[in-house]
Amino acid sequence: MPLLDPSAGPVALTRALCDIPSVSGDERAIADAVEAALAAHAPHLQVVRDGDTLIARTELGRARRVAIAGHLDTVPINDNLPVRDEIDPETGEACIRGRGTVDMKAGVAVQLALAVELTDPAVDLTWIWYDHEEVASDLSGLGRAMRHRPELFAADFAILGEPSNGTIEGGCNGTLRARVTLTGTRAHAARSWMGVNAIHRAGLLLDRLAAFEPERIVVDGLEYREGLNAVRIEGGVAGNVIPDRCDIEVNYRFAPSRTAEEAAEVVREFFADADEVEIVDLAPGARPGLDAPLAQGFVAAVGAVPTAKFGWTDVSRFSALGIPAVNFGPGNAMLAHADDERVPVAQIESAADALRSWLATAG
Repeated sequence: MPLLDPSAGPVALTRALCDIPSVSGDERAIADAVEAALAAHAPHLQVVRDGDTLIARTELGRARRVAIAGHLDTVPINDNLPVRDEIDPETGEACIRGRGTVDMKAGVAVQLALAVELTDPAVDLTWIWYDHEEVASDLSGLGRAMRHRPELFAADFAILGEPSNGTIEGGCNGTLRARVTLTGTRAHAARSWMGVNAIHRAGLLLDRLAAFEPERIVVDGLEYREGLNAVRIEGGVAGNVIPDRCDIEVNYRFAPSRTAEEAAEVVREFFADADEVEIVDLAPGARPGLDAPLAQGFVAAVGAVPTAKFGWTDVSRFSALGIPAVNFGPGNAMLAHADDERVPVAQIESAADALRSWLATAG
């Protein structure tokens, strides 16, 4: 089992965590390593394991509790491990390059280093490291642990270590996928007038999608950008047959001002002339949560103006529990999943400094 030394600091810990391969579904080794590090270095934490998800809690009797979470898994490796140190060609900064540096083992390293270091924080803490984030949401280790042990997730505020360039990104957009079906009538292609071409019908719908102008919606002071896009299309029977069916998969990213049900209704109305609209995946967004007293203190500690998180993240799961939650972690989300994924060393250190400073005085 790889050995992790949280006392080495978050930068060294980022390298060590990234060099433990943990593609979704293969998180056992990294979860074992994190659990061993906590057992060896953090007697002040009560640790519970659910599959490859770890929940480590302080029980200091503080008036408020903060949950801080990060996922252990990555997308597949593509000749980008082990990590290496380099100078960013665009910014000139010292960086660590390799799979998982941005999404999101630098954030996990900050969390693990502070979990061991902070024995007397101003708030009680619940540290969470979980599996299966980069795959279908129903496989999420965070969701599973919340179902199995809901009492462990009670908190007044939550921070998710998703890459945010070391600034705060409030809430997140919701996401919806739908299968839109157009039907027709089969016929021989030599006598096409005898049939109705479902793919041609889909063309009119695709034109309407291409002309769609997404809304920009301000929620609690942050501007979210929506999007409605075709992401997959299937149709056709044979090279000499007029097709009688065409399916278009669409993705709708909706502002957290809309409920999941309202988002589904927007999609159904937009495709009202289709023969069928089936919602196949739906996850609500999360409001920014910046009006919570703990959030305001955290914003002051980070010292940068918060922005909206456009992508969906697991802050939504905390929001569904009534816990205000924000995204905060080192790394540029635009580099997540890229083969040249890289995180600035200085950003890892500054994220750790800001979180450490705030946790010492929050409450």
